[in-house]
Amino acid sequence: MNVISLIKRLSPVAEVHAHCDVPCGIYDPIAAKIAAQTVQKMVMRIEAIDPNVMDLSIGNSFTRYVTVKEEHAQIVKDEIGMLWSDYFKPEHLEKYPDLHETVWNTLKLAGKCKQNVDLDAAKQLVAAVDAVSTIFWASKGVEYSDPNAAVRFGA
Repeated sequence: MNVISLIKRLSPVAEVHAHCDVPCGIYDPIAAKIAAQTVQKMVMRIEAIDPNVMDLSIGNSFTRYVTVKEEHAQIVKDEIGMLWSDYFKPEHLEKYPDLHETVWNTLKLAGKCKQNVDLDAAKQLVAAVDAVSTIFWASKGVEYSDPNAAVRFGA
């Protein structure tokens, strides 16, 4: 008997199946937006490091900035990918003909931001997430806006 069979026999919890990764059906691209802004902020901080001054604290900060940048670019990929695979349906493609290309370009930009330190690409990533968000909210009959974006991003 394997371990999973044993756990199933001993566990009083019933096995359930969901049709998507988020069985509650609550979707919101805000996590992708915050992650994209984080990528942009980390690129700005990386670019602000003076390469002529390298002490241990700066090296530590640089490592943290790169790690956070890459983690948050992956969050963008995960969140936008989940919307693509679990939320958007064929009828959305009919109503929003640019949806496929918009999502695809957003995912590609997130990958580029993981691989490089490129402020222009990071800014494009934020804009691309906004484009996906615009389509997402329009599909729910809501006009997209993010009035807190500038305050959230800060200086």
